[in-house]
Amino acid sequence: MFTAIGNTPRDYGWGSATAIAEFRGTDASGAPEAELWLGAHPGSPARVLDAASVGHADLAAWIEADPVRALGARLAAEGARLPFLMKVLAAAAPLSLQAHPTPAQARAGYAREEADGVPLTAYDRNYKDEFHKPELIVAVSDTFDALSGFRPLSEVRGVLEVLRAADAASSEPEPAALDLLESRLSGEHALRDTVEWLLRDGRGGDTGEASWVIDRVTALAASETALASPYGPSFETVGALAAEYPGDPGVVLSLLLNRVRLVRGESLYLAAGNIHAYLDGLGIELMAASDNVLRGGLTPKHIDVTELIDVLDFTPIAAPYLAPLEVSPGVTAYRPGVPDFELYRVGPATQVARVELDGPAIVVVEGDGVSIGGGTGASVVLGRGESVYVTPDERALEISGAGIAWIATTGSPSALVE
Repeated sequence: MFTAIGNTPRDYGWGSATAIAEFRGTDASGAPEAELWLGAHPGSPARVLDAASVGHADLAAWIEADPVRALGARLAAEGARLPFLMKVLAAAAPLSLQAHPTPAQARAGYAREEADGVPLTAYDRNYKDEFHKPELIVAVSDTFDALSGFRPLSEVRGVLEVLRAADAASSEPEPAALDLLESRLSGEHALRDTVEWLLRDGRGGDTGEASWVIDRVTALAASETALASPYGPSFETVGALAAEYPGDPGVVLSLLLNRVRLVRGESLYLAAGNIHAYLDGLGIELMAASDNVLRGGLTPKHIDVTELIDVLDFTPIAAPYLAPLEVSPGVTAYRPGVPDFELYRVGPATQVARVELDGPAIVVVEGDGVSIGGGTGASVVLGRGESVYVTPDERALEISGAGIAWIATTGSPSALVE
């Protein structure tokens, strides 16, 4: 069964005024359009465009009323929830630095806050549900910029060396500020200690030592020495972040992270504990259906330093690219190895392309139209920006046409969970 769905883009302040409208082929609303949610998450469930066809106005209500039909017997028996949420995301300004918990951390945190009587809508509520929230992002725009994961310590030392050179070349050197930062980065738990110190000491205005370091690093990052170095993009990011959030600890934290530029079709996979922030660009985001976010800066929202430190994975890594797989002509798969989701990019198709399904799916179309046929004999034609929910009884999709079909579906039930 194919059920046409749609939604209204979320108007978060960091969103682009034009990118989602252009993707959908609609007029811009005049407000920021940050995320188009395609799923059954209660925060913004997708509308069923022909409500009479299923007897319900939105996807969440239909799934709740008829989980076997909407999800299939397996998912209906495993909690009767759509395990993934697909988004079209358009960032024109930085998102908050954030990380997401493991399944065990989510269950424990949710139970703890429930026992403590913290309302789900409370400003300081960390855990809105019991689920983890791994996610992937694929660049749809020509480039997509992000911060993701703690960079190798050798690179952190390289960044510090550039800052020292910039300080020495300045009219009024202040090496003591960099001495203070370096002392935090020299211990056994260098990244953990530095992050905790910046977040605790740097959020109290201009009275703490960390605030002095933040101000000095921000000034040095704008120097010719810094911008001309191999870490120039990271220092440019410091300037952009400081313009949006002056004095925020996240400005310096960004230098501890991998600065990533994706080109169209490239992807990042953000596992539990990965600290990240999207900076600029249009992408398809796919995640486990959860609202558990621990923030670490670049936001006016609640920051629980203790909980964030417990959730973060401080292991230095290279940028966590997710290599796409060419599974057949015209079909590219993004498979992070979790049971909640995987993503396919199909087209433009010079011949009929086939995607096997092991559960429900959501399809959204980029560019020109596509035709989609299912295993039951049902079919649908989708135009630019249109989307459809596919029930699992279709079992496979056959896609043709000049457009690109982005298909979100469940991963293998045997895939590992972090």
